[in-house]
Parts: sequence; C-alpha cells; structure tokens
Amino acid sequence: MLTMASSSCSAATIHFILLSISLFSVSSLPLPDESTSKPKKIFFLPIKIDAATNMFYTTIGIGTPQHSTNLVIDLGGENLWHDCSNRRYNSSSKRKIVCKSKKCPEGAACVSTGCIGPYKPGCAISDCTITVSNPLAQFSSSYTMVEDTIFLSHTYIPGFLAGCVDLDDGLSGNALQGLPRTSKGIIGFSHSELALPSQLVLSNKLIPKFSLCFPSSNNLKGFGNIFIGAGGGHPQVESKFLQTTPLVVNPVATGAVSIYGAPSIEYFIDVKAIKIDGHVLNLNSSLLSIDKKGNGGTKISTMTPWTELHSSLYKPFVQEFINKAEGRRMKRVAPVPPFDACFDTSTIRNSITGLAVPSIDLVLPGGAQWTIYGANSMTVMTSKNVACLAFVDGGMKPKEMHSIQLEASVVIGGHQLEDNLLVIDMASSKLSFSSSLLLRNATCSHV
Repeated sequence: MLTMASSSCSAATIHFILLSISLFSVSSLPLPDESTSKPKKIFFLPIKIDAATNMFYTTIGIGTPQHSTNLVIDLGGENLWHDCSNRRYNSSSKRKIVCKSKKCPEGAACVSTGCIGPYKPGCAISDCTITVSNPLAQFSSSYTMVEDTIFLSHTYIPGFLAGCVDLDDGLSGNALQGLPRTSKGIIGFSHSELALPSQLVLSNKLIPKFSLCFPSSNNLKGFGNIFIGAGGGHPQVESKFLQTTPLVVNPVATGAVSIYGAPSIEYFIDVKAIKIDGHVLNLNSSLLSIDKKGNGGTKISTMTPWTELHSSLYKPFVQEFINKAEGRRMKRVAPVPPFDACFDTSTIRNSITGLAVPSIDLVLPGGAQWTIYGANSMTVMTSKNVACLAFVDGGMKPKEMHSIQLEASVVIGGHQLEDNLLVIDMASSKLSFSSSLLLRNATCSHV
C-alpha cells in the first residue's frame, strides 16, 4: 500500500491513499458524475519501473484468449501498439479496420493490396493504417490498424483501436529496441484520439481526467497507479495539496509522429523561471517559451530517464547548483557521465525528501511552483559513495535519448517524476501536480 511515516500526513493525503488501496482490490469504483450524479467508472492500471532501464511500464490483457502484455508508458505517445507476431499472439477477437470506415480516423492512410496506385473502390484489400513509433530506436512505420478486446480493471473492453506489429515480418526487427526486455510495445497517453485515455473516456463515457502516480526506483518491488476517469471522486485531494497549471499547446507537431500543420499531441507547461534554493537563475528566457516554429518550451516525458536542458540553460543551471552546494559544504567529486555535477554522499545529510541538497523550483503561471527535492534531483551511483545531479546537457537543440525529433528546451524526465502525482484534465487542458509526495510522508510505491 502507499506508506506514511507519521500521523502528520494531511486528511487529503489519507483520502488519496485509501482510494488507491480500494481501487487496487476492486475492478472499478462508481464515482458521481460531475453534472448528473449518475455513477461513473474509473479504470486502474499499475505503473512499474524496470530496473535495467529505469523506464515506466504497465501490464494489460490483450486479445481472446487474453495475453498479458507489458507496455512502456509514453506520456506523449500517439497510440497503443504491440508485438502481434503469430509465435506469441493469436486472438479470435482481432479485426482489421477497413479503410474509409467509421473507425478509420479521418486523414489516415490506406494500404490496398491488389491495386495499382492509391486506394480506390473495388480493391481486394483496403486496410486503414496506424503510425507506430519507438523514439528510443528511431523507429517509425505504418502498420494495419486493428481493433481487439483489451482487459484492465477486471473489465473486458471490446473494439479498442491499436497498432499490430509483426516482428517476424523481417521489417520490424528494431521496433522494441531500447525498451525493457519484457516489454512488447508502447502505450500512449497523449492528446491523441487514439491514446488510451481518449479511447476509454469516449467508449465508457468517463470523466475526462486521468492521473499517474509514478513509483520510485528505490523500491523496485512496489508499483504506482494510473486512474483513468478519476478526478470527480476526490476533489478534496486536488484542492488540498495539488497545484494546477494550464497545459500549453505547441502549435507545431513534435516527436516521431508529426503531421504538418497539426499541433503537438505532447504535454507542455509554461515554465517562467527556474530557481535554486530560492534564487532565480539569470537565463535566456526566450528559450522557455515556444516560438512560431515550435522550438523551446518545457515538455514532460516518460521516454527519457533524466531531465534534459538546452545547453544555454544547462550551464548556468549546473553552475548555480554547484555554488549552492558548496555553501552547504557538499564535497564535489569527479563527474560520472552523463552527469557533470557529482558529490561525495558522506558530506550530504539525509532528509524526508531524500538527500538534503539545494531545492529546484520550476516557476509556473499564477504563482504555482513545481519543487524538485533531493530524491528527484539526485541519483546515487552504485558502490561509489557518489551522488550526481540528475540533469543532463541536451545540446543546443535538445533531443530525447536517441529520439527522432524534439525542439523543447526543457524535457522533464522520468527520474524527476518519481513519487510525484500528476492529474491531467483533458476537458480543461490543465495539469495538477503534487511535487514530491515524500514531503507529505507518502509515496506512490506500494505492493
């Protein structure tokens, strides 16, 4: 279960903890509709963390019979895709989506076997296609879109639209490259209509909200939570200890799946300034805003392990952190790539929020601040008595680790999300966030 270290935890935190426990033990929980008082369901998924890659993944059942499938969580991913090669997957409920049918998204390309040239009526086969991408492998390709039954929260959900990748076709060999060894695909949580939250909200008439509580790499046996349709059932939790900020629309498509003229489906926030131990850094503020070409701004990503900063932001950021660390008599040691600022842990005391190091604040509109404490700002090197600032130099044009395309100046990575609760309101396009739950004697990780 979610754990608390003392009785000082707020009533709102306890409410959230009890909700998490109850959702883990039942298939779904009736919630009052925000407008009609009719019961609504919410769906629950676990968030696990892979020890080798530090990537977040979840497990769902796909097909008939049900195949338990591990999928990497991509907060900016367009859709769900998985390995459907015959050697591991055979589903009687799988159906191809026919081109130009109601289920084929507007603008989707078609594959026509037996035709010369583009799709036309009378072709022998006309399949609707879906773009499958893995930014870690620089892999992006079109495959036949299928519908199949998925199973989550003890509930069968028929007709879910997904990408079906046959790894035995000789063309898709690197589709899983860079993902955890046990993962068989990627599950997207972006703005896209094909992302998991969008499909579940539409097909089940859920409250258009979902939340993610990311587990800690310090507790690999524990797992966090995803609630889809959550929000209306626990408004006190949000008002008590979550801050809220608008999500920013990047007018230019980013990432591996980019459509000319369409806005990005990824999640951006409007960071106005960065503070270290309360001191506002003197940065090139233009990099913090998204320009007309879609460059700049701050993106949240689960596909890169560490927060990446544009070089012009990274250098003054690291220098100020070092200055503040020296003021705390933290002894600096040799860098450990890819990290530049590393310290002797024997010179750093511990606190409830991890190592007691300078705090980092991301300043947002309306006075909101996302505060990053030691558990999220530092990573401890194995067997070296060394801890390093877990931020990396993304270069002059930062890119996610091995990614195809990214223009964001700041990419908030997975390590900075651990033991943080994020709630995304799809209707109002707002993000609510907790900062570290450790500050409230709580954690996302439970067993």
